[in-house]
Amino acid sequence: MKLLWLHLLVYIQVLLPHGLCTKNSTQRENHHVTGNRRVKRGWIWNEMSVTEEQIQLPFYVGKLRSDKRNGVYALEGEFSNSIFKVNEDTGDIQGYQRLDREKKATYTLTALLIDKNTRKTLEEPGIFIIRLIDINDNSPLFTQETYNASIPEMSPLDKLVIKVTAVDADDPTISGHATVRYTILQGYEKFRIDENTGSIYPTATNLDRETQASYELILQAKDMPGHNGGLSSTAKVIVHLSDINDNYPVFTKNSFTFEVPEDRRVGEEVGKISVEDIDEPQNRNTKYKFLDERYQQWFEVRTNAKTNEGIIILKKPLDYESIYKEFKVDIEATDPTIDRRASPHDRSKSITRVLIKVLDVDEPPEFMPPVYNFAVMENLKETLAGAVKAVDPDAAKKSVRYSLKEDRDDIIISDKGSIFIKKPFDREVSAWQNITVIAEEIDSYPRKASSAPVYIQVLDENDNAPELAAPYNPRVCETVNTKHVIINITATDKDDMGPGMKFIFFSKGHEDNFTVQDNRDNTASVIVKKGTFNRDIAKFYLLPIIITDNGRPPQSSTNTLTINICKCNEKGEFTFCEEAAKLAAVSVSTIAIVLVSIFLILLVVLAVLFIRKMQSKNPLILGKNPAEIHEQLVTYDEEGGGEMDTNSYDVSVLNSVRRNVVRPKHEVEPGPAFYAQVQKPSRNGDMFSMIEAKKEDADNDGQELPYDTLHIFGYEGSESIVESLSSLESGSSDSEIDYDVLNEWGPRFKMLADLYGLEHLEGFSY
Repeated sequence: MKLLWLHLLVYIQVLLPHGLCTKNSTQRENHHVTGNRRVKRGWIWNEMSVTEEQIQLPFYVGKLRSDKRNGVYALEGEFSNSIFKVNEDTGDIQGYQRLDREKKATYTLTALLIDKNTRKTLEEPGIFIIRLIDINDNSPLFTQETYNASIPEMSPLDKLVIKVTAVDADDPTISGHATVRYTILQGYEKFRIDENTGSIYPTATNLDRETQASYELILQAKDMPGHNGGLSSTAKVIVHLSDINDNYPVFTKNSFTFEVPEDRRVGEEVGKISVEDIDEPQNRNTKYKFLDERYQQWFEVRTNAKTNEGIIILKKPLDYESIYKEFKVDIEATDPTIDRRASPHDRSKSITRVLIKVLDVDEPPEFMPPVYNFAVMENLKETLAGAVKAVDPDAAKKSVRYSLKEDRDDIIISDKGSIFIKKPFDREVSAWQNITVIAEEIDSYPRKASSAPVYIQVLDENDNAPELAAPYNPRVCETVNTKHVIINITATDKDDMGPGMKFIFFSKGHEDNFTVQDNRDNTASVIVKKGTFNRDIAKFYLLPIIITDNGRPPQSSTNTLTINICKCNEKGEFTFCEEAAKLAAVSVSTIAIVLVSIFLILLVVLAVLFIRKMQSKNPLILGKNPAEIHEQLVTYDEEGGGEMDTNSYDVSVLNSVRRNVVRPKHEVEPGPAFYAQVQKPSRNGDMFSMIEAKKEDADNDGQELPYDTLHIFGYEGSESIVESLSSLESGSSDSEIDYDVLNEWGPRFKMLADLYGLEHLEGFSY
């Protein structure tokens, strides 16, 4: 029946314009005809309408009409002769396919009137439109099949959860076809939806994530509101409740018990207490505290950020021997950041009882105090520095023995803890002596021990004399005036120079040229006593200065100041000074070393002169070949001289005498008294008797040199580049030794060369 009414409506819309247009066309034609002139006619419509989705094919669309004879109708344009066709004789247009307005709402065609015979157009082509009339054949569709939304738990009623949208493809100009209304088919107990906008809101303020974390809603979108029928579709909405901090922590147990050894170190863990918080981890902020604040001096509770546990930390050392062998403490857990308005619980905190039992441990001795400071005077020995004491903190009170961590020969400690100084200390070497004392229990196994540092301060004694603070090198002009201050000097002392240290300066003896003036501020001025000097007489002067301190006992020293006499110009500026004058400031010890060295050099020179004199008085010894003398030395049972002289030694002489008996001196055959010839004994005997006989011969011969002066290493052998090192060979030469080569050895040997080359020693001036 509905379809019949639609066709009737289209038919009326098509026919009514045709009649009106025909009448108007006839009037226009009659009105414009004057005489024989004919006015051009036009098409009498420009739009046709047809309902979409017609099932019976073909279906009537409209009709083309013209009063020209011999003309036929034709169509051009999109979908002509495919979807739409025209009867060329009657002008009726019919559709041959099912049309969907949502795919294409209008079609534009061109109407033609063509002569049957010539196939020429009789009328100018006319463009017209075929418009599809919408029917409600599309359901409203949601933009998503499933929506995900999230709101905090305990949200208020005006909190927007999500806004959904459904789109209807039908013509919105036709009432009801594209008008959508929204409803909740499932989940309307906790949520509502605005039927016009699709906005969803909660209907309850007690949405608790811990009770139900998410909700699933089924939504419906339907068109044609207020009419029967209508098309609809559904979608799913999942609402997640995000967590807020609305739950307080609750202890998992009513009481906790921990056992802790008394030697547990400060800062270490005693135990852990746990709570349950049903909020998510990011919303857990448990804080712990002691209900009795007195226990805060012993323990501290820290929150583990990951596990939310309470970690009990030791703040003060435990002692089993004290009155606290156990602790009973009440600890409270709460969350200060909780949202009290959103919290559904009345209890805002949780309390538990914690029992901490202290266990006894065998502890090492304890020093009282833990660090010791003593003081002793320097230069003292066999003196008591002080005593240390350590006791066993346990109830047994075991005996304690003391020792030093490192054995020392200058400090010892007795078993009772007394510290003695065995060797004197020198404060100027070390002002502090640091040792470590070990206290060990005697009657325990394993033995418990502890240590304590002992600092011994070495107190100063005035045992060092003051000295000049610097190696002063004062200079003065020849023409200097009397009372002229040459230089200001000060002193230093290796002893402790405290604020009360005073130095006194004065000259030693009666100096004619210079004097020392004490300025009474630990400085002194060197002043010219008599001006105008002559460098030809003296180029420098030595000024002894005595410096005394005010220590107990006072110490003093004599310091020599060397004053150079220099040439100066008219302005008083130094032009020339002797560098040798600096030697006058050398210390006394250095001068003594130089004098001893000179004395040793003189002894060497005298010894050389004596040897030369002896060589000149003994020509027989000098006349012998050194190699020959060396070959006949039989006093020592050795090979002889250098390592390469083994072939020159005649051992047969010694071997032969072993078979002979030593005879007295008067029985020996007469012969030369020189040592170059060995007299063999006539009787067999041992080597000892033979050597004794040779010694007797040498001792009774007053004209020759002692036998043992012949050095067996005097000849190094014929292959040695050294050859002879003996002074015997040098004595056989008539020429004197040239000692000028000593001048080429540098200034250290110049004095020896000069002294050895002169017949008479020149005097030395100091």
